Amino acid sequence: MSSVRRELFLPDEIEVGDELVSRATAPARWLEVAYSDVSVTTQVNDGRPTGPDEYRLPTSSSSQPSVMLEMLSLLDVRATDRVLELGSGTGLNAAWLAHCVGSHRVVSVEIDPVIAEQAAKNTLAAGLSPLIVQGDGEQGRPTGAPYQRVIATYAVASIPYAWVEQTAAPHGRIVAPWGGSFFPYSYAVLDVRNGHAEGRFTGYPAFMRSRNPRPARGFLDDFLHHREAADSTTTGISPLRIAQDPDALFYVGLALPDAWHLPVPADDGSGEMTLWILADDQTSWASADYTPGRREYAVAQYGPRRLWDEAEAAYRTWDTLGRPSRDRAGLSVTAHGQWVWLDTPENGLSALTDPPGRRR
Repeated sequence: MSSVRRELFLPDEIEVGDELVSRATAPARWLEVAYSDVSVTTQVNDGRPTGPDEYRLPTSSSSQPSVMLEMLSLLDVRATDRVLELGSGTGLNAAWLAHCVGSHRVVSVEIDPVIAEQAAKNTLAAGLSPLIVQGDGEQGRPTGAPYQRVIATYAVASIPYAWVEQTAAPHGRIVAPWGGSFFPYSYAVLDVRNGHAEGRFTGYPAFMRSRNPRPARGFLDDFLHHREAADSTTTGISPLRIAQDPDALFYVGLALPDAWHLPVPADDGSGEMTLWILADDQTSWASADYTPGRREYAVAQYGPRRLWDEAEAAYRTWDTLGRPSRDRAGLSVTAHGQWVWLDTPENGLSALTDPPGRRR
């Protein structure tokens, strides 16, 4: 970190949370942010002009340095390894890798041509020259394969088999933020052997989603419609219990990879909270209202799917399994697809990933 200056990889205007910091007008604050352990947004809405009231979706960033170091620790890079990175961003992670193993051993693929060009310039400014190319990271980089280490800097709902094919066996490794829309907050750490990858989950990273494909996001009101036509029921499952338990969220998320959740606490000090569940395709939504001291909670649902019912069924399945922690789950990837399992690869979780009677 001390050998590769982060400031060389950041634009003159950066965002941290809701704060926009300009190097020209606030140089001291800009440097303070540049060398803080924070994620810095460097692009929103794929770089297109954005109006003042328009939803601002972060689409590229310089990740939090401690999170980057955590990923590199999991990757366990050796001095002789060739490394493939998917998602160049500012180029800082590729530069760190190049500093460790040599520029000639690092290839980084970036889907956005403007970002790829700037990342290459940034690394050169730092005195390093990993190969940074524009392309679809889901396809990896066949030219130059095999690689001993493959790392993704964006979250994927499934591990592309191309990554497995391009990872050297029997001692290759893939590290990627993994998960569907409901819970994309796990690292999948996979070892590659005999044409398949296998491993477990760790950490709680928050990375941007893959652009290929990328689910719709926006303001809450962009996903809510026909509220007057919603069906009203109740539930005995506390929405707060689901929202605050990362293990529950992980296993429920296996059943809802194409819907996301948003807990919204009341701002009046009452302790109340609404848990929203919103389909990626914007056709269905659900809400469950938590009120302290109650055992029944109001539920509203609209659309062709009953998203709260799906979440509750998944929660009850997790409960029936004995409420296993996430570290008991694992992932296997073959040419025929991927599956999540509990304890051993033979013990698949199809009851969650492919529940009977699931409405689509």
